Amino acid sequence: MNGFNEREFAVNSKDYDTHFWNSMRDRHIDYNEIAKGKIALIDTFALPAAAMKKFETQLEQESLFRRLATVINAYQSGNKIIAKDCKDTAEWVEEGGVIPVYNGMSDFSSKSVETHKLAGIVKLDEDFVYDSTFDIQGYLISRFARTIGKAEEKAFISGTGLKEPTGILDDINGADVAFETANLNYDDIVKLYFSLDDEYRKNAVWLMNDETALVLRTLKDANGNYIWNQADDTILGKPVHISNYMPTAESGAKPVVIGDFSYYWIVNRRKFSMRMLTEKFASLNQIGYLGIEYIDGKLIRNEAVKSLKISDKT
Repeated sequence: MNGFNEREFAVNSKDYDTHFWNSMRDRHIDYNEIAKGKIALIDTFALPAAAMKKFETQLEQESLFRRLATVINAYQSGNKIIAKDCKDTAEWVEEGGVIPVYNGMSDFSSKSVETHKLAGIVKLDEDFVYDSTFDIQGYLISRFARTIGKAEEKAFISGTGLKEPTGILDDINGADVAFETANLNYDDIVKLYFSLDDEYRKNAVWLMNDETALVLRTLKDANGNYIWNQADDTILGKPVHISNYMPTAESGAKPVVIGDFSYYWIVNRRKFSMRMLTEKFASLNQIGYLGIEYIDGKLIRNEAVKSLKISDKT
């Protein structure tokens, strides 16, 4: 059994679960037991398996992209890996005929997947920490899921790829810009929709912030028909998702995107881990908790998502 599997087995044990949460209350622990889940490089401890499942579930609820994107676990890979993607093909072949296996060999695109560290801190009053009736596990999992989820979503939209994931709005590795326009209007939204290849329109969704959504809700065609379906919050039959990390419709911004977000890959590089900070906030009668994850995020096919850019008026 290799080291990774041994650690997986350790954090699945009831003893590890007990001593992990005891350590989060500053209670007596078995150091040999808790050490089985220690991440030596950053001096944190892996979440017990049951808690990790709860954290992943709540993180998905908090993070829009984790519901729309493709999430991949690559815990055993090196610091940098190469993700390859190609367009799958299927062809009719006569019985006994040659199967065109190599037709797509030159169709691969490669993306470098890095390992980026995201750290969050949650604080809790000492009275709650030392109260045995307080659900510290539920509290910390919920708070960290919310904190980490917000930071992830911001990076998945506007991240630069330097020490953080590459966002869909990145000028080089983000969504393709379909065209530029002076302002948002009915015809441009229709034009943006049809700029997306029909392969990606099938599962496409819209993404924008509240301010942009308010503008689009008022757009009408020449016959007075609204482009926004108020009954089910769709535009041209595709769901609208709101993230206020998307920019407003200002000069040089990309306020609206549409596409198949399954081609945005979130790659988990190391499972979420935590440790208690007993001294940092002592003067405030609070205990701090440090939570860390290692991930990357990248749009694997740039043409799978299209953006509309507001013309630079300078």
